[in-house]
Amino acid sequence: MKRGGLISLTSSGLYCKAGDFYVDPWKPVKRAVVTHAHADHAYRGHGSYLVAEPGRLLSQARLGEEARVESAPYGKTVDINGVSVSFHPAGHVLGSAQVRIEHKGEIWVVSGDYKLTPDPTCEPFEPVRCHHFITEATFGLPVYRWPKPEEVFGEIDSWWRRNRERGKASVILAYSLGKAQRILASVDPTIGPIFTHGAVERLNEAYRESGVRLPKTTYAGSVTKKSEFAGSLIVAPPSAQQAVGWLRRFGNYSTGFASGWMMVRGARRQRAVDRGFVVSDHADWPELMTAIKAAEAETVYVTHGFSPEVVRWLNEQGTNAVELKTKFVGDAVEETLPPEEAPE
Repeated sequence: MKRGGLISLTSSGLYCKAGDFYVDPWKPVKRAVVTHAHADHAYRGHGSYLVAEPGRLLSQARLGEEARVESAPYGKTVDINGVSVSFHPAGHVLGSAQVRIEHKGEIWVVSGDYKLTPDPTCEPFEPVRCHHFITEATFGLPVYRWPKPEEVFGEIDSWWRRNRERGKASVILAYSLGKAQRILASVDPTIGPIFTHGAVERLNEAYRESGVRLPKTTYAGSVTKKSEFAGSLIVAPPSAQQAVGWLRRFGNYSTGFASGWMMVRGARRQRAVDRGFVVSDHADWPELMTAIKAAEAETVYVTHGFSPEVVRWLNEQGTNAVELKTKFVGDAVEETLPPEEAPE
């Protein structure tokens, strides 16, 4: 990164020396400014956390009640040791934010994870102009171009209806924070009852308390009769697929997987599921290019995913781009099963 710049990369993460704080640090630090509550950005053990207000309850639920979580509304400037910090919507999940950092006329934006596709569970991405822009590249190849949301969720509804007609349960695997709630808010709840894995239901509570409207859901572990699952939709994290005993409780069922990786031929077979649905909480190729252009930055730092490919493309197009190696892993994180959902 730029020597002597406002933001530097350290062994603990992105550090602002002037303000003495870190952004999404991966080792325990005194003060962390966090873009969102996913585990690869919101690590446990920091002295204090500053998050965007819409994601405060979600961050507290993920970090534990003992964590000191402070928040600020989108767009409000917070002074940290003379450095101006503000959060701006990233459109990734509830409370996700780009962090704008300004000091002595120098402006940096750490975008965290983001998408431009409409999502009923979080505020839409907001372009922020800056001198230096740090972007993800999880799906940074031209092949990744998301279909329209109404088309994908129409496919999920059709799959669920067909399974219901056959007396099958529909088990859809999706990350418990963000993607699960987006699916719940987008499917047709009149098709049948909806059940959730414990990891999903716990976060549903934080979403509802934060004002996000979700359909009625029931914790799957509270159901004793297998027959109640026939024709229902069950939303669970990808890790639940490894718990064969947990899946057996649903009787006759069909499995689906919701991920941007489902756009690649063979991904459904590799995941050993019946259906694959292209649903991602990250920007596709056109969205990445749109966001980068809108930032109007002098330098673009690209991290995780297909960062070498994005850097090469941007440089060929005349944009000064640099690869930034961080520990952010994007869409590769999967939740572990809580004790109550462990294999029987």
